[in-house]
Amino acid sequence: MAAAEDWVARTAGLVRAEGERRHPGEAPTCASGISPSGPVHLGNLRELMVPHLIADEVRRDGAPCRHILSWDDYDRLRRVPAGFPAEFAEHIGRPLSGVPDPCGLHLNWAEHFKAPLRDSLDRLGVRVTEISQTQMYTSGAYTGQIVLAMRRRAEIGAILAKYRTKRATKPADNADAADSADTDDTGPADDGPQTAGYYPFRPYCAECGRDDTTVTAFDDETTEISYTCGCGARIGPTPIAQVAGKLAWKVDWPMRWAYEHVTFEPAGVDHSSPGSSFTVGAELVPIFGGELPLHFAYSFVGTKGSAKMSGSAGGAPTPADALEIFEAPLVRWLYARRRPEQAITLAFDAEVGRVYDEWDALTRRVASGEADATSAATFARASGTSDGPLPVTPRPLPFRTLASVADITAGDQTQILRIVRDLTEPEPVAALAEVQPRLDCAQAWVAGYVAPADRTQIRAEPDLARLAALTESERGALKLLTEGMTTDWSLHGLTTLLYGIPKLQLGLPITAPPTPEIKELQRAWFILLYQLLIDEVTGPRLPTLLLALGTDRVRSLLTPP
Repeated sequence: MAAAEDWVARTAGLVRAEGERRHPGEAPTCASGISPSGPVHLGNLRELMVPHLIADEVRRDGAPCRHILSWDDYDRLRRVPAGFPAEFAEHIGRPLSGVPDPCGLHLNWAEHFKAPLRDSLDRLGVRVTEISQTQMYTSGAYTGQIVLAMRRRAEIGAILAKYRTKRATKPADNADAADSADTDDTGPADDGPQTAGYYPFRPYCAECGRDDTTVTAFDDETTEISYTCGCGARIGPTPIAQVAGKLAWKVDWPMRWAYEHVTFEPAGVDHSSPGSSFTVGAELVPIFGGELPLHFAYSFVGTKGSAKMSGSAGGAPTPADALEIFEAPLVRWLYARRRPEQAITLAFDAEVGRVYDEWDALTRRVASGEADATSAATFARASGTSDGPLPVTPRPLPFRTLASVADITAGDQTQILRIVRDLTEPEPVAALAEVQPRLDCAQAWVAGYVAPADRTQIRAEPDLARLAALTESERGALKLLTEGMTTDWSLHGLTTLLYGIPKLQLGLPITAPPTPEIKELQRAWFILLYQLLIDEVTGPRLPTLLLALGTDRVRSLLTPP
């Protein structure tokens, strides 16, 4: 496979070469940025997965590469996400790291939302170097950059004004960092960079802690700043190094590119369009002595039936939600198999089984050497990292089968083990650990995504009225089943028997190929079994259902009086 056909390999090669050109002898840096203002959703995960795939590809080639995750925890709280107490609105305008934890278990609001993502990244094998922007700003690490930006405020203001458009009515949805793209550049009490009094630094008020502030003066020589706040406070002149606050978003981002020597950083399409953050950043980053990183736009991630997800709107699935029902390599594959410009739609409904089937088919093709080079490379990136392979299910039974078993047994572990042993003849599993974590995923999917009304309910007693009304053909079919099922009580044996009974009744061998007539008879036969077993016309796969019930229960429900 030529490198040009593989966007990961091609980009990794560019990153390695460009990193050496810009900073010889230094590991190139791939960057991600997440604002922990609310639940970090699956759209945000693409902000991490794209640079991870590139950085890990460089490492696979034996070279060092740094992947930084900048936590924008010094951003202001803009709104209270859906599902959280309304009283947190009193903290709007304060830095995320200065807002209390909503559950009382973490240091602050930001840490509350960082914790589950850290766990998910660990499970996904995504290795990052975390950088807290609260720590960077409050430690004085950026003081020199802040002073530089303030001294060159006229130049910065002119660049921002050149690209400034009407303020968006609502922020972008897919990446929380995008929320600040248009709202951080101006303060509530100033007119933005068109005015002569523009300042690219927003203080957090020393009295109320909010950023409802307006800078009124800055002395280029002494670096003293003065500001007022909507709370009535008037502060200054005070050395800016002693003032809490941060640079406006479109200034902060290129400043960090230069400070961290960022070689590559992708972004959502909202940041990469003409006049957006990357366009502005390209003109601002030389002020800080840096270069525009290599970058490209990635498209949005949605769920089936939803074009786009928003963490602040509430209800958007998170990486932890996905890892409940998808094995970690499969989650990686869902991101790695799409080119960045392609949108990703993740299904949490019955399509989950189809996704697992596709993954299992790819696994078999790779194992047999039949996969094409692109698919094999994608599989390798999904199933492991430069640090080694990710854990997998030792005996990966089809997800649909395990989901049916979990459904039919209502999660009873003893029953599940009995059925799984029957399913894995002639080499039955010794313990359920052999089919985990996939079994856990199947159970979580049934419990969390299958409505109670749609779950399988086995009849407690036989349907005597329906059994009494059986036709001679139906009685004969049931007799063939109850007498023949013990001959090969396995998934394969029962499948062959169930599909073969209509053939036998036509006088054909059980292995006869299906015809339109046979298929129609099979459909009617299966409906009869579903009606007698679960009082429905459809349900879980019948071989699995029979294995779950056991021979005695099947006979009790299918034997006419």
